Amino acid sequence: MTATVDQMIAVLNRLAPPRLAESWDNVGLQFGDRSWPVKKIWVALDPLPEVVADACENEADLLVTHHPLFFKPIKKIDCATPAGRIICLAAAGRLAIFSAHTNLDSAIGGVNDMLAGILDLDDCRPMCPQPDARLCKLVIFVPPDHVQAILDAVFAHQAGRIGDYTHCSFRGDGTGTFFADSHTSPAEGHRGMLNEVAEQRLEVVVPRDRLDEAVAAARQAHPYETMAYDVYPLEAGDSAAGLGRWGRLPSEQTLGDIALRMKKALQLPVVKIVGDPNRTIDTVAICSGSGSSLLPDAIATGAQVYLSGDIGYHTARDAQQAGIGIIDIGHFTSEQPIVDSLVTVIRGALVKEGIRASVAAAKTEKDPFEYR
Repeated sequence: MTATVDQMIAVLNRLAPPRLAESWDNVGLQFGDRSWPVKKIWVALDPLPEVVADACENEADLLVTHHPLFFKPIKKIDCATPAGRIICLAAAGRLAIFSAHTNLDSAIGGVNDMLAGILDLDDCRPMCPQPDARLCKLVIFVPPDHVQAILDAVFAHQAGRIGDYTHCSFRGDGTGTFFADSHTSPAEGHRGMLNEVAEQRLEVVVPRDRLDEAVAAARQAHPYETMAYDVYPLEAGDSAAGLGRWGRLPSEQTLGDIALRMKKALQLPVVKIVGDPNRTIDTVAICSGSGSSLLPDAIATGAQVYLSGDIGYHTARDAQQAGIGIIDIGHFTSEQPIVDSLVTVIRGALVKEGIRASVAAAKTEKDPFEYR
């Protein structure tokens, strides 16, 4: 089927839930009409005028970017300004623009996990666990012969995911009681009397943003007229979502070797380091984009090196005093690889949803900095 912008937003929000975005950020639909059809999707790091113009020339319907078009409210649209020109181009080409920024940084499988994957970090976890990245415990009371149908229904909506494990659940036997009024049609038992029936207490964890879907799916599969269920909020604990990542290397490496590995993997002309290149490293902290503000969090992890971009002079001095090494790979290059990864992930999501649309990476972007 051909999706609308609104349907594509739902798909993208499942990949990078908006609740993971920082409070100052502006994620989601930046421009466009939710009813517009989407047959061609482009993915880019920035909604630059040249990117938008190229997308329109190639008849793209939706541009998905990492950085938002607007960080602050605008008071006017002047097509002579860069932001105004982007809006005018997008309007003329009926191109919707959508941003997944800090929510994609924090999301499982997002930008920071991509960087951590280059170094094959073990036991990887967020530097700043997302305080709102909470799960709910969904408890449903089910006749024994309908347990599998209920499980299949809720698992289709991301229930039962704990860390790297899926289809996680718990069940216990019990006895349910109910008195059925004369106007009811109980699936088990009889009207006009107190009934006792065998039931199982089925427990699964569900992301808060998928709870309504999971409950609706369970209702569809449940034999009772009124499904009995409970929902319990769970604290984030060791949630895998949040800003930054830190973990252990498979084997010890020097700071210089790690810097060289990132330089080769990201095809960088140069990387900046702070610290002794021969220092032995076993634990690495990572933050994509501009990571100066998270240096205290990196230090708190006990990592010997912090890998990020846009590290300022005074942050580098603070790192020296704290005894933590720095590898600065640049803002653009720390995030640009997510574009190709996102293309692959979106393609897979569309196949799963039965949506027919092409997805491609914009090829007109380059690092604004040149090295001579």
